[in-house]
Amino acid sequence: MNKINVILDCDPGHDDAMAILLAGYAPNINLLGITVIAGNQTIRKTALNAANVASFLNINAPIAIGEKNPLVRDRIICEEIHGESGLDGFIFPKYEHHYEKEKAYQFIINECLKHDKVTIVATGPLTNIALAIKAEPEIIPHIEEIVFMGGSLTNGNISPAAEFNILCDPEAAHIVLTNGIKTRMIGLNITRQVLVTPQVIERMEKINNKASDMFTKLMEVFNANQNKTFGIEAAPLHDPVTIACLIDESLLTYQDMNVEIDLSHGPSYGRTNCDVFSYLKKEANCRVAIDIDVNKFWDILEKGIKYYG
Repeated sequence: MNKINVILDCDPGHDDAMAILLAGYAPNINLLGITVIAGNQTIRKTALNAANVASFLNINAPIAIGEKNPLVRDRIICEEIHGESGLDGFIFPKYEHHYEKEKAYQFIINECLKHDKVTIVATGPLTNIALAIKAEPEIIPHIEEIVFMGGSLTNGNISPAAEFNILCDPEAAHIVLTNGIKTRMIGLNITRQVLVTPQVIERMEKINNKASDMFTKLMEVFNANQNKTFGIEAAPLHDPVTIACLIDESLLTYQDMNVEIDLSHGPSYGRTNCDVFSYLKKEANCRVAIDIDVNKFWDILEKGIKYYG
């Protein structure tokens, strides 16, 4: 099997933890490394969370620490959903962690130049990736595609217009979408269909291994915080859809369209303006996910959790 070379750029985060879990399991993925960005929590906490998840699941991948601030705007985090630690709900053993000496954007550059084709999967703000592109444009031909969880065809989740990952650094998202790189957008219109219901938690808990224990305890807190913040009973599990769609290309249905980022700093700042009907007659720059086989997603995640038994 020809494996896909993947760098996972993330900001753990409960749902990012499940993306790491799937990336470590995926039989068709060669995980080159995990790069970390501030987002769901501060960079110190997201780096620790990424390292803890990888250590707990015995995922042997280098981890490089990225940016603590966005390119232009002030930093925002999401403590109300992910808690003080960024991964509230599960107590990891004490590990001695070793991070790469180079910063995340330089790690991305080095790995892209080392390999003919690299797929970058982003489950947080796009700052590290934008910095890598601007610092070394020669990586562009080496990037097979950028698959990112972010944006929406409809409404946002942190403002009426914007999704969290994009609003954390809209200018970085603009850079990613305007450099001729093949991109795949998995937005809220998809991930809001992937709900961690009590039935899902019960199904994964029955696997009864360390990964299912981590999933169950994290998701119980994730659901409780979503309920407290948004009044919803089942949390949308956004980030692992990015890895699941690489494991099984039939998981999602897409439409090619032009996507622009609203940089106006007004009420729609950070919106992904998706030209579904090609009103602007601009060239498509993104494959936008428009439908998902939800049952297939949970089957993929179940296989991933069972792998760690």
